[in-house]
Amino acid sequence: MLTNKTILITGGTGSFGKSFTRYALKHYNPQKIIIYSRDEYKHFVMANELSEYSDRLRFFIGDVRDKERLKRAFEGVDYVIHAAALKQVPACEYNPNEAIKTNIHGAENVIDSALDTGVKRVVALSTDKAVNPVNLYGGTKLVSDKLFIAANAYAGNKDINFSIVRYGNVAGSRGSVIPYFDSLIKEGKKELPITDKRMTRFWISLTEGVQLVVKALEEATGGETFISKIPSFKVTDLAEAMLPGCQMSEIGIRPGEKLHEIMVTVEDSMTTYEFDKHFIVYPQVIWNDKQRINPAGKKVPDGFAYSSDNNNEWLNVEMLKEMVKTVEFEK
Repeated sequence: MLTNKTILITGGTGSFGKSFTRYALKHYNPQKIIIYSRDEYKHFVMANELSEYSDRLRFFIGDVRDKERLKRAFEGVDYVIHAAALKQVPACEYNPNEAIKTNIHGAENVIDSALDTGVKRVVALSTDKAVNPVNLYGGTKLVSDKLFIAANAYAGNKDINFSIVRYGNVAGSRGSVIPYFDSLIKEGKKELPITDKRMTRFWISLTEGVQLVVKALEEATGGETFISKIPSFKVTDLAEAMLPGCQMSEIGIRPGEKLHEIMVTVEDSMTTYEFDKHFIVYPQVIWNDKQRINPAGKKVPDGFAYSSDNNNEWLNVEMLKEMVKTVEFEK
C-alpha cells in the first residue's frame, strides 16, 4: 500500500511520526516521506536519527495554521497523515484560542489543501478524549473528527477519501502514567499516587497505532473511524506491577480527566461493526457511491459501548510486569 507512494505527516517530528516513518521504511518501499512540522530543531534531530534513509526523507518547516504552506507541501503527495495537534490538556484549557487555531482551523486547512492538490487518502489521528469530551482538547478534537468525516461530502468525483484512527494514551508517551511512576521509583519513592483507584486505561503501543493507520490507508472508503481492540488494565495493577508491594495514595481525579477511556459510545453502536482485531464506526450519512461497509465486519448490538472498564480482555499484574519491560519512553 505504501510502496512507491509519497506520504506526508503533519506533526511528523512527534512520537507517532517517528514511529510511522521507521515502520514504513522497514516494511514498505515508499518513494518519499515528508515530515511537516514547525520545529526546526526536531527536524535536525530526526534527520540525524534516520540519516541512512536521507534519500527518501524530506523535512518541511510549516504550521497547519498556514494553508498556503500546506498547499505547497501537498503537491505531488499521495497520502497525508494528520498528526499535528495541541494535545496537553491544561495548556489547551489555559490557551483555548490557540487550541482552536491548531486543532480546528488546522484541520480545515489540511482538508482544503488535500482537496485542492490531488491527494488520494487522508487519515487523521483522533483520541479517546474526543468521545463525550470533558475538556477543551477533547472538544476541539471532536470538531476536528466531524470535519474530516464530513470532508468526504466535498470530494465529488475526486479520487480521495478521509478517515479517522482513534486511540488513547500510548504506553510510555510523555505525561502519561508509566513514565511518571518510573520517575518516582527512580527517586526511591515507596508510595505511588493514584488519582482514583477505580481508574482503568487501554494499553496500546506506538507500533499498534501505526499499524491501525496503515489499515485505514488500505481499507477506508470514506468517513470511517478505526478503533483497535486492545486490552485494558487497572491503574492500581500497573502501580503494583511497577513497584511490588508499594503503598498507594489516592489524590483525587484531575480537572478534565476521565475514570475510563471511551472509544465507542452507545450512540455510535448503530453504525459500528466489529472485526477480528478492530472496530469501525461508519458515518451516519453516506455522501457518495464510493463509501461502503466492509462485508467482513459484524454489526454490534444496539446499546453496545467499548470503554476500558467494560473490556473483555484485561492485563493482570504479572502481564503488566512483562509489558512495562517493552515500553520505549518518549523522549
